[in-house]
Amino acid sequence: MGVEYLRISLTDRCNLNCVYCTPLEKHGYLPHEELLRHEEIARAAAAFVRGGVTKIRLTGGEPLIRKDVVELVRMLKAIPGLKELALTTNGIRLAELAKDLRAAGLDRVNISLDTLKEKTFKEITGFPGLDKVLAGIDASLKAGFSQVKLNVVIMRSINDAEVEDFARLSIERPLAVRFIELFPANDRATKLFNAHFPTAEAKKRIEAALGPLEQVQAGHSDGPARVYKLRGAKGQIGFISGRSDYFCLSCNRVRMDCTGKVYPCLFSPATHNLRDLLRGGAGDAALADYIKKIFLVKSNYRKDSPTAGHIEMSSLGG
Repeated sequence: MGVEYLRISLTDRCNLNCVYCTPLEKHGYLPHEELLRHEEIARAAAAFVRGGVTKIRLTGGEPLIRKDVVELVRMLKAIPGLKELALTTNGIRLAELAKDLRAAGLDRVNISLDTLKEKTFKEITGFPGLDKVLAGIDASLKAGFSQVKLNVVIMRSINDAEVEDFARLSIERPLAVRFIELFPANDRATKLFNAHFPTAEAKKRIEAALGPLEQVQAGHSDGPARVYKLRGAKGQIGFISGRSDYFCLSCNRVRMDCTGKVYPCLFSPATHNLRDLLRGGAGDAALADYIKKIFLVKSNYRKDSPTAGHIEMSSLGG
């Protein structure tokens, strides 16, 4: 399987402070000059697409706090050969930007939301703002994206009592609700190790409350998720089981952080850095050769099993 999927982090900054992510107070933000400029991101993305990438997802930090993010979406969507452009956001700024993002060419949006209760939202994220995220969901559905997904990290004794409520959203609205097992990706998340809530338990709760889940064929945008549907539902339910299932052998993605470092695996160190090439005036041929080397390293990482790491999720994304 070749590399077809590139995740690009636009910034290490975020307007939330989630309990399983790199804490804002841990370190200062990267200097502005270290971050790739819009033109550099677009040029790197185009090189990856020429190498075989067909899907790009924008992440962060929080990508929607990146200045002129709508214009960047427009630049990326214009890359010949790119079939799908998606974005993952915490939803705080989505209500004001959804319409413009769709008009600029963004195809899909994933919204990270772990609770439907304001008190729990503040406990998980460190800030109030559930109303803004819910408004962002409404705006995204109205904007006409090809799919709107909710990414829900389920944590025992924190938000697991809301599993049925989230599943119910897929009945009432054309949403793809995805339950994600908590993975100890960094020191902060490791402290929540006992909060692991397995997919099997989530499925059992949903079926007890809402009826049987019928498995459906996963689409090309579903990645490692196993996809189901409740009877009469307008949307779908997906499960991403990073701790109870092994799906590394099917991984077709690489990641580029906001400084141009490239990671063949979420749990690997950076193996390449495009920033020096981009700022050194490298031509398309040199970029293409460098991309080939990245893809070769990626093929070797598929043989390895994932291990808990120390990932700065704020600059790399998930």
